[in-house]
Amino acid sequence: MLWFLTKGRRLNLVYVAFMTVAFMMGVAGALQAPTLSLFLTREVEVRPFWVGLFYTVNAVAGIVISLLLARRSDSRGDRRKLIMFCCAMAVANCILFAFNRHYLTLITAGVFLAALANTSMPQIFALAREYADRSAREVVMFSSVMRAQLSLAWVIGPPLSFMLALNYGFTTMFLSAAGIFALSLLIIFFALPSVPRIEQAADKDITQVSGWQDRNVRYLFIASMLMWTCNTMYIIDMPLWISQDLGLPDKLAGVLMGTAAGLEIPAMLLAGYYVKRFGKRPMMVFAVGAGVVFYVGLVLFHSRTALLILQLFNAIFIGIVAGIGMLWFQDLMPGRAGSATTLFTNSISTGVILAGVIQGALAESFGHGSVYWVISGIALAALVLTSRVREG
Repeated sequence: MLWFLTKGRRLNLVYVAFMTVAFMMGVAGALQAPTLSLFLTREVEVRPFWVGLFYTVNAVAGIVISLLLARRSDSRGDRRKLIMFCCAMAVANCILFAFNRHYLTLITAGVFLAALANTSMPQIFALAREYADRSAREVVMFSSVMRAQLSLAWVIGPPLSFMLALNYGFTTMFLSAAGIFALSLLIIFFALPSVPRIEQAADKDITQVSGWQDRNVRYLFIASMLMWTCNTMYIIDMPLWISQDLGLPDKLAGVLMGTAAGLEIPAMLLAGYYVKRFGKRPMMVFAVGAGVVFYVGLVLFHSRTALLILQLFNAIFIGIVAGIGMLWFQDLMPGRAGSATTLFTNSISTGVILAGVIQGALAESFGHGSVYWVISGIALAALVLTSRVREG
């Protein structure tokens, strides 16, 4: 990784800036996401159904706003300025959550700010892809190393999130995230480049811009959506499941998330290294297969040791899907990095919509254990669809 970042003095500074921003914003996000279900349950005091509904509304708003911003960013304007605006909205969102405990305010104003804030990460990756293309560097490895920064952030973020929330309160945790976003905004302003882009034709159909007419893009979107439905249902439910049903410590949730994120880093880097040899499709099929093993394992094994061991399969699943999946979309939609990256992130958001509805309904009606049976079936469906998408 160090060798990659030091190939040329001038590029070194810009690449390090990309890595730093991805890491810091990843940490800020990883401070908020793992404890959100606990925050809504314990601080806002709502039932499981309303917890799931919050995730769903948040995802719907995220899809609408990110699609509008992505189409504009691919044709005109400074993508870097858009990233800075979204980062400022992330600061405002953290401050709102730090001092507000009113559900209606959080699911309206909070969700709107979060939707703007969440657009920043796909735009950073799109800017990085464009910069790597212009500088004639290895795009796959650069993207994999950059995506590894998010995994590294999730090694630190979840344990730190639970530590801050449980020991010092959610206000401290959200304000810490706000501070990190503010520092990221400064780095973006001073260090990230602006990359000129070619304007899209004014008469180009929206389906051409989105790539939705391509059957392979549709299959990949649905498969990716199902993968992230599984992952999000797990993230929403797991902190509540291990404390309420399994009787394990609350802080174990942070340990499990951090362990998976730590193992994701070598999985992601190895995927970036070997993708030219094996191809994106075989590696993605292998990754989703590991995901099936992971979720079936959650149904069968409930001890602390077993849950930790299963994180290896979770890391292979998320590490490869998060890195190679985004590049697969970009390969299937050449010349439209912003739209392709946003389509990938919107598959995540759509997965969150399904996850919020399904997890909330299942947990409230049948208990947390039923969630993992359903996740296993969804993962199997994602495996079938992934195998039907052609290589980019």
